[in-house]
Amino acid sequence: MGRLLAIDYGTKRTGIAVSDTLKIIANGLTTVRTHTLFDFLKSYMEKEDVECIVVGLPKQMNNEYSENMNHIRPFVKKLQSIYPDIRIEYYDERFTSALAQKAMIDGGLKKKDRQNKALVDEISAAIILQDYMESLRLQNKV
Repeated sequence: MGRLLAIDYGTKRTGIAVSDTLKIIANGLTTVRTHTLFDFLKSYMEKEDVECIVVGLPKQMNNEYSENMNHIRPFVKKLQSIYPDIRIEYYDERFTSALAQKAMIDGGLKKKDRQNKALVDEISAAIILQDYMESLRLQNKV
C-alpha cells in the first residue's frame, strides 16, 4: 500500500506531509525551497511508494482561487507529466495556516518558534493531508 503525499505549495517554500501506509495519520515531513521541490520529490519517490499526491487548493473566502493558483497550475501540470501513474488531487487549503499557528500554540511552542514559516508550511501540509484523509473516510473511500 502506498502513502499519500501532501504539498502546500508556495512560491518560496513548500510544505510537505505524508501519510502512514495505512492512511490513518498525516505527518509533516519537511519544508523545501520551492526551486528544489522536484529534486526532493524525485529522491523521495525513489525510496517510497506514493499512490496519490494531494496539492493544497488556494481558495479565498468568496470561493474564488487566490493568486497562488497561477503558480500551482503549471506546477501540477509538470508534476502530472513527470509522474503520469500517480493520482494527483487538489484539496481546499483555506485556514490551514491559521490552524497550523493554533496547533503550535496548543503544542506549547514559544513565540520565536511559531514565527518559523517553514514549520508553518510543513504543519499546513499535514493539516491538508489529514483533512483529505478524513474526507475520504466520510465517503467510505479508505
